[in-house]
Amino acid sequence: MGFPRPRKSIEPDKKRDPAAVRAAAAGLLARRDFASGELRDRLAERGFDSDVVHEAVAELVAERALDDARFADNYTGYHAERGQGPIRIAADLRLRGLPPGLIEAAIGAGSDWSARARAARSRRFGPEAPASWPEKSRQARFLQYRGFSSDHIRAALGTDFNLDD
Repeated sequence: MGFPRPRKSIEPDKKRDPAAVRAAAAGLLARRDFASGELRDRLAERGFDSDVVHEAVAELVAERALDDARFADNYTGYHAERGQGPIRIAADLRLRGLPPGLIEAAIGAGSDWSARARAARSRRFGPEAPASWPEKSRQARFLQYRGFSSDHIRAALGTDFNLDD
């Protein structure tokens, strides 16, 4: 584990300069996609004035260089491919400040979550279905930690498994 790089301090005259804020935002967006709230927070952490940051982010949203719906769809697709479930993905998106409507749309437009739970289970534990109750419990805990609902876990472990017992 490394140490965080010290950040360069921003010159006082650049803190309120819209061009400097926009350049910093473009630099961040060149590396990866951000949610608008997340980008606002990053720019504020760097020391830019909040009013200028809000204006710059609003311009980027108007130009569609920054799109929360696109971010939510991309984030959902990427993390679903990594074996995470809809509950965990939705919680991560809420932490990034996305509105509930966008989160529900991204999760709903996602793939078959039961099939994803089966794939995550078989990748981790092999193709054979668990035979004993302790093994079923262990696999259910794994899928629950990954963010799958009880319905998805039941589908992944077989019809005779009941989490409510």
